[in-house]
Amino acid sequence: TPLSPLCRLSPTPTNRRDEENGIYTNNIKNEINGNWISAPTSSSSIHEARLKAKAKRRLRKTSSRDSGRGDSLSDNGDVSRGTNGTVPPTSPKSKLLDRKSRAGKGRGLPKKGGAGGKGVWGPPGEVYDLEEVDVKDPNYDEAQESCVYATVVPPLEEGDFEKTITPIVQEYFEHGDTNEVAELLAELNLGSMSSGVPVLAVSLALEAKASHRELTSRLLTYLCGRVLSHKDVESSFDKLLRELPDLVLDTPGAAQLVGQFIARAVRDKILSKSYLDGYKGRVDCVHARAALDRAAVLLKMRMDGLRVDKVWGAGGGQRPVTQLVKEMTLLLKEYILSGDNQEAERCLRELEVPHFHHEFVYEAVVMVLESKGEKTLKMVLQLLKFLWVSSVITVDQMRRGYERVYMDIAEINIDVPRAYFILEHFVDKSFSAGFICENLRDLCPSRGRKRFVSEGDGGRFKLESY
Repeated sequence: TPLSPLCRLSPTPTNRRDEENGIYTNNIKNEINGNWISAPTSSSSIHEARLKAKAKRRLRKTSSRDSGRGDSLSDNGDVSRGTNGTVPPTSPKSKLLDRKSRAGKGRGLPKKGGAGGKGVWGPPGEVYDLEEVDVKDPNYDEAQESCVYATVVPPLEEGDFEKTITPIVQEYFEHGDTNEVAELLAELNLGSMSSGVPVLAVSLALEAKASHRELTSRLLTYLCGRVLSHKDVESSFDKLLRELPDLVLDTPGAAQLVGQFIARAVRDKILSKSYLDGYKGRVDCVHARAALDRAAVLLKMRMDGLRVDKVWGAGGGQRPVTQLVKEMTLLLKEYILSGDNQEAERCLRELEVPHFHHEFVYEAVVMVLESKGEKTLKMVLQLLKFLWVSSVITVDQMRRGYERVYMDIAEINIDVPRAYFILEHFVDKSFSAGFICENLRDLCPSRGRKRFVSEGDGGRFKLESY
């Protein structure tokens, strides 16, 4: 019998369960990859739908790289082109450093206003203000507002003191810049070892030249009040007086030199005038007593005598040229009287002007030209050879000295008529002694000799005699 319409619409239990689960077997073939399609009529249409879905997925992956300017998929699955019909190239690798937005939104401006990217701290031109402390912050601490941050330098260890200070003092002997030494010492946390700086500086100066001792006295005067206190200077000289027996072993004249340092320090007002009075009657060491006596004698000298501020003399190039010329002339005169080559060498070294030794050679040759007799010529020849062998006067300085005499011989000949003849004789002797070269000997000038015929000599030529 035919069923009623109600019976025909009521589903079976199986269909009811499938309906509750949302599964309809008759619609499975009408959906591919989540895309609804019309009922297929053949297998070729299903394959075509799958290809379109695959192209759509590929387009979604590359949409963030081409910034929405690339291909898009139309409703029917065809790939659409740009406005001009061309496909803009995608750049998965070439535009990794591009800061323009790739989300397909906006006007193509740099993302984050140009503040994005590696190593970028905000957009260009942004000024950061001081960050205010949030009182409601659970980590807020009232002590942070009054906290002061400072660089802490660890104190210098006693074992590293000499290794650190010695190069600073030795470099100071080369450049002579007291301000640089003060800045280097200020960076160190010397602590209680600050009084050891003058002790180490004076100890190094005892074995150095007179110019270095002058620099040391200037350094102590500059450091006092900046890096050192007056008490540090006094305690350092007290330590020097106690260590004099050991210093004398290395430097025999250490007692006299320390006394001169004390006198110079009192003169520069870094030691009190009552410093020497505190040692009266309380000194048992012979060397310390000699140093204090030397300082007392120097301080008692008046202005007409030796000035305490000139106790070390002017070092080397700091002296005026006229003073150096006078001292060299005096040195030659003393040598002519004594004939001591070693003493002349020592005095020439103490001048500390190796670049000015050509002046000594010039003055020595001029003294020979202005002298009378062979004694001065032989002694000066012996001295120049001694200084050349000992390498006190270099080949260059010797050559420059002789060349200066060659240039001035015309003026010297005005006062000394026989200057040309004496110069030729001295140059020949110098070449024979071996301290000038043949080329320098050949450069020696000679006055043109005139030949003339006398009326009563029978036509014989005569040489002009000196």
